[in-house]
Amino acid sequence: MWLELLRKRVADSSMGKVADELDLSRTAVSLVLAGKYPAKTDRIAGRVIDTYARIQCPFLEREISGAECRDFHTREAPTSSPFAMRHWRACQNCPNRRPK
Repeated sequence: MWLELLRKRVADSSMGKVADELDLSRTAVSLVLAGKYPAKTDRIAGRVIDTYARIQCPFLEREISGAECRDFHTREAPTSSPFAMRHWRACQNCPNRRPK
């Protein structure tokens, strides 16, 4: 899944721009796409998913990025807004929740 997301993003944009968005070198992106990356790709896969994957948020009833989802459910409980607190509580038991 993540490799298809990466390929599509590079095809729609450029390898250099995608590398910048993922905070990776252009060479790393090129090697991953060619299947020649010499190390594990877990870290790169996580960045691709966080940056480009879309998740249907059951609380907000709209799509959000993987990073937005993770950032909200891993933050401290908000105390300044009842809506934010309801959202945070919903995130704690959400089926889309991913580890930190």
